[in-house]
Amino acid sequence: MNKNKLSASQRNNLLTILRSRFEKNMSRHKGIKWENVEAKLTEGQLWSLEEMEATGGEPDVVDYDKKNDTYLFFDCSAESPKGRRSLCYDRAALNARKEHKPANSIKDMAEEMGIELLNEEQYRFLQTLGKFDTKTSSWIETPAAIRKLGGALFGDCRYDHVFIYHNGADSYYAARGFRGMLKV
Repeated sequence: MNKNKLSASQRNNLLTILRSRFEKNMSRHKGIKWENVEAKLTEGQLWSLEEMEATGGEPDVVDYDKKNDTYLFFDCSAESPKGRRSLCYDRAALNARKEHKPANSIKDMAEEMGIELLNEEQYRFLQTLGKFDTKTSSWIETPAAIRKLGGALFGDCRYDHVFIYHNGADSYYAARGFRGMLKV
């Protein structure tokens, strides 16, 4: 079986989950019809959505870019996806660790999954759709100038406020993962 292709059974199961989540959370995507989203999904995108789902991300449609005719799926799990925690920021940070290296980096994992990291603006937008990361935190796309100096950004929501913080890119924590985005 092709690595980036789902079986008919996997495909049907995933589409059932996605549709059910879509219908249960209509406030996230007012004015968007599931049939229009489903019609645009390719095999590769379904594989990426399955990876998001399998790692605990609970992907859902959160926006439609009319100009580019693109739907945006974000990880909408209440807390940072469980299957994507305890990872440092990128390959350079992973290679810089002398001992106690994590299994992977978030940048490498996102690339393997075929998704993008949320940036600060997208993370703040997600937080307008519900309560996310009230007990965990999520790495976000870090500007090159910060990364060049050894840092990386992450966000969470505490006290009904979204906070964006910094940490060394080589750090990793059991309660910090990352949220991704897929354009369809």
